[in-house]
Amino acid sequence: MNNIDEPIFEAEFNPDKIRSDANPDLAAQIRQLISGQSFGILCTQGQRQPYGSLIAYAFTEDLKHFFFKTQIATRKFKLLSECQRVALVVDSRCQHREDLTSVAAATITGKAIHIETGEEYQKGVNLLRNRHPYIAHFLEAESTALFRIDVVRYFHVGRFQEVSQWIP
Repeated sequence: MNNIDEPIFEAEFNPDKIRSDANPDLAAQIRQLISGQSFGILCTQGQRQPYGSLIAYAFTEDLKHFFFKTQIATRKFKLLSECQRVALVVDSRCQHREDLTSVAAATITGKAIHIETGEEYQKGVNLLRNRHPYIAHFLEAESTALFRIDVVRYFHVGRFQEVSQWIP
């Protein structure tokens, strides 16, 4: 799955400003961030247009996979069916409204796979149910589909402008 999410940057972008695995605590910072938030913005694309959707997510202990469900009769499902490349954005801005330098954000890039049945399906639904018990009815609905994001990399932003990359 390497190189499926290599970013394309403008000419003035300086890739030296992205630190790769420079911070030994980066994985812990990412885990703290995504554990502390219940929702993220799933970024998809279709017909050469980007699209963002709010999702409730759960993730595996090794931070290599995220799970979410969506209604089948939605634009989100259609776009995911057409293009598996996604980004999930999670941030802590609601917790730090008075101090932007305390806000952290992660952009998680990867591939979204539709999981229809079996052990992996049950694992994903169980993770979601444990993390979001208030949407149990939604998780069980036949009109919904489960997706697993296979993570390629994390881009973590802290202190408003420090960007680091972590590959699990």
